[in-house]
Amino acid sequence: MSSYREKSFSDRQSDAASAKRAMLERAKAKSPANDPAAAERRAEREAATRERDARRAERASARAEEKERLEAERIATEAAERERAATVEADAVRSEADLLAQQKAARDARYAARKARK
Repeated sequence: MSSYREKSFSDRQSDAASAKRAMLERAKAKSPANDPAAAERRAEREAATRERDARRAERASARAEEKERLEAERIATEAAERERAATVEADAVRSEADLLAQQKAARDARYAARKARK
């Protein structure tokens, strides 16, 4: 009858290393890099990503154009408002000047009438 032989540290270490090598070889065999279907799926994902990025860029461009259009519209509206306000102010100044001129003419007429009576 043979006696039980206990494994030494170096035996256990070499067994662990061979187990790791075997696991690594199995993992490499299952690697998606070797699988043509995985490569096809990766290509589809990359194409979808490119399309999504293109749509995102298109939307960003459209938003930028809309923002520029709104800014130009706002500037035009402000300019029209300033012009209208300037016109209203000019009309107010003109009507004030006309009123003052009429008041002066009436005052001068009263003064001339009073001088003519004397």
